This record gives sequence, C-alpha cells and structure tokens, in this order.
Amino acid sequence: MPKLDPDRLFPSEPRRRDIARDLFAAIEGRPILSPHGHCDPSWFSENAAFPDPAQLFVVPDHYIFRMLVSQGGGLADLGISRRDGGPVETDPRAIWRRFAAHYYLFRGTPTRLWIDHALEHVFGVDDPLGPDTADAIYDHVAACLERPEFRPRALFDRFNIELLATTDSALDTLDHHDRIGDAGLKGRVIPTYRPDAALDPEIEGFAENIAELGRITDCDTASWAGYLEAHRRRRAYFRKRGATATDHGHPSARTEAFDTATAERLFHTCLSGQATAEQADAFRGQMLTEMARMSVEDGMTMQLHVGSFRNHSGPVMRDFGRDKGFDIPIRTEFVHALKPMLDEVGQEPGLEIILFTLDETTFSRELAPLAGAYPALRLGPPWWFFDSPEGIMRYRQLTGETAGIYNTAGFNDDTRAFCSIPARHDVSRRVDCSWLAGLVADGRIGLDEAHEMAGELTTDLVKKAYKI
Repeated sequence: MPKLDPDRLFPSEPRRRDIARDLFAAIEGRPILSPHGHCDPSWFSENAAFPDPAQLFVVPDHYIFRMLVSQGGGLADLGISRRDGGPVETDPRAIWRRFAAHYYLFRGTPTRLWIDHALEHVFGVDDPLGPDTADAIYDHVAACLERPEFRPRALFDRFNIELLATTDSALDTLDHHDRIGDAGLKGRVIPTYRPDAALDPEIEGFAENIAELGRITDCDTASWAGYLEAHRRRRAYFRKRGATATDHGHPSARTEAFDTATAERLFHTCLSGQATAEQADAFRGQMLTEMARMSVEDGMTMQLHVGSFRNHSGPVMRDFGRDKGFDIPIRTEFVHALKPMLDEVGQEPGLEIILFTLDETTFSRELAPLAGAYPALRLGPPWWFFDSPEGIMRYRQLTGETAGIYNTAGFNDDTRAFCSIPARHDVSRRVDCSWLAGLVADGRIGLDEAHEMAGELTTDLVKKAYKI
C-alpha cells in the first residue's frame, strides 16, 4: 500500500473534499513551471549520475540539516564541508543512517511530505523510512541512480517540467546554460540574474566583484555611470540566454531615489570599503530602484526576497559559510520602504515586481493592499518557512480577499533539492484546490470559476508574472 494518502491535504468535510478532488483532477497533470529555484545547471549540461542518496537528499537540503542540527546533530556529520578543511563525514551511508534514524523529527512538517513523495513516486519505495529500513532504502535508491532513467535529464522530462529557472551570480559565465541548449530536454532551463555579489557592499569581496564586473563587461566600474552600464550589459548577456527575471536577496525592502550626485558619492564610499551599515543599506535601497528602472527598459521581471536575517549563527557562518539553514524571519516593513521606488516606477506599464517575505504579518496589512493598488506589484508565493500546507492556506486567506489571485505570481518551489520539485508543486496544487473548494462550498464563487482559478494558480499566473 502507498504511504501517501490520495486525499492528503484535502478538506475532511465530505462536500468540500469532493470539490477539491474534482478541481485537483483537472490540474494535476499540468506541466511544472519552476521560475525561481536553486538547482545546479551543471546537472543538465553534464547529465552525470547523482552520486548517492545522501548527496541527492541530505547534503544539499537546508530544510533537512537544520532540523537535525536543532536536535544536536553536527553539520560536518551530515557531509557539509568546513571552510577550514576540517574533518567531515564522507561515508554517504553513514550520513543516510543518521538522517533515517532521526526522520521522526520531520513528522507533521512539509519536508516529510516532500521526501515521502519523492521516495514513493520517483523511486518506488513502499516502506517508511526509519532506522530499520535505512540500509534497504539506501541500496534501492543507489541502484536506481545507476540507471539512465534516473539521470538529471531523464528525471527533468519525467517530472514534466516545462521551464526551470536557476539563480545565477551576475559574475557567472553561464557556460553550463550555453551547453544545456544541446541537451535535448523537452522543457527549458534558463538563468536568473542575481546581482547581490556586485551590489551589496556588506558581501565579502564587494570591491573585487565590482572590478570583475567591469572586466567581463568592458565597463569602467570605478565610475557610477560605468557601474550602471555594466549591470545593463550583464542583464543583456543573461537575457540572450533566456533569462526573464532578476532576483534580489536583501535584509529589508528599503528603496531610495537619490539624485545622481548623491548616488554617485554613496557608490564611491561603498567602493572604498568605508561605508557604515546605514550607508550600505542606503546603497542597496538605491540599487533596487536602479534595477527597477532597468527592468522598465529591458522588460525583466524583478523579484525581491526580504525579511530574512541571513546566516544568523556566527559560528556556523564562520565554520561552514552561507546558506546552511540559519536564515531566520524578521519583522519587515513595506509601505514606507517601497515608496521611493514606487514613486519612480510603480505605475509603469508592463513592469513586474514580485515581492517575497518571511514576515507573514505583512500579508494582509501591507502587501495585499499594495499589490491590490500598484500595477507593478505582484505577490510571490509563501517562501522558505511558509511553503507548507498551513503557510500556503494562510497566504491565500490573508491576501485573496484584498489582492485577489490575479495580483499574485502563482507558485515557485525555490528548491535546491531536485527530486522535491514534483512534491512541492503537488502540495501547492492540493492546498489551492482545498482553498477554492471552501469558496465554492460557501457560495462565494461558482464551480466553473473555481476550475478557471485552479488553472491560473497552477500555470497561467506564473507565465504572466515571469513573462514566459
């Protein structure tokens, strides 16, 4: 018997459950559009076999190792490389056994749903994962990974992915993307322009990154005008390789609209390495407005991910580096923060700015009203801690009544774990159908409207927001 309940995440009340089933049946087979995520493009350019179950499931997934660390596990014991080259567990079976022995920690979490879905639907595993089944499941998955139908390109087609966007540094050569064009995939893999390394003065190596940006674009990035031109040229380089969007991970939603002389002085202060924390934040705010202006010029959709205290643990950052599960939600303000940028470009036709936050309290108070008024704004789906059944449902309830669904951007999985992509989209589609079933059952919309909305939430809104 399959581990997963076919009615999972549907309402328990019979009439609503029947409506949700009907809606889901109509959209379950739609292709996957993944316009924002962190998959490695080399998977598809090289098409090498995934090394082992631990490298596929555990090592790249901060949802997994942060939970294990919270119960006293060590990152090095899970195969996470140390910056100082210190001892790290290299036996994938040992990593997998630690994971399986503590799999009970994920009960009730979305991670449990994603992993169970991947094990069952991708690898045909019928037994629940635990210490008694760890070796058998490891051996089964490892044997699958040796077969050609489990190579990245084959799985990409099997998952019915129509489009997958990676997230790439402004300094990336995009060589892997250039080679993917000959991979014969049924869908497309495209880059996304992430300029943080050459935009955030508080990122290590900022001045060196600016110099490298100038070198690869043949621009004088020691000048403000040359620096902006370098970004324009780099964006064009990404667009030629299929990119339709930029992405910006900032501590806050602060934007600025300084005059040219003020912006130039601030740029030189940041480039000198002498900027205070306030000046660095002001520069990030100015650059969000500059990026929005460039999006008006070139049509690229702009994504803004804010509300995260990134790399919160000093020791983890010191010993293991960035993105090791220690991003923590913080209070975030949008109404005043976005006003300078919105005064500049908020009414521009065709501009798409997608807002993501880890501060749920702003959904109904700030974000839904803003997106419900400004033509340029769209609401991104629940992110990081809130791409869960309850988080998605809260999001729909908190934003739907003010912004509707047509001021949102559909769903994106935002994952580094390739085999979780179908699972994450399955969860989102089921929860959206459950939400719509409630609206139908309460007499707020008709069943025909619910079917249309289910299709919009699944694929159509994504295509519109990301100009796919």
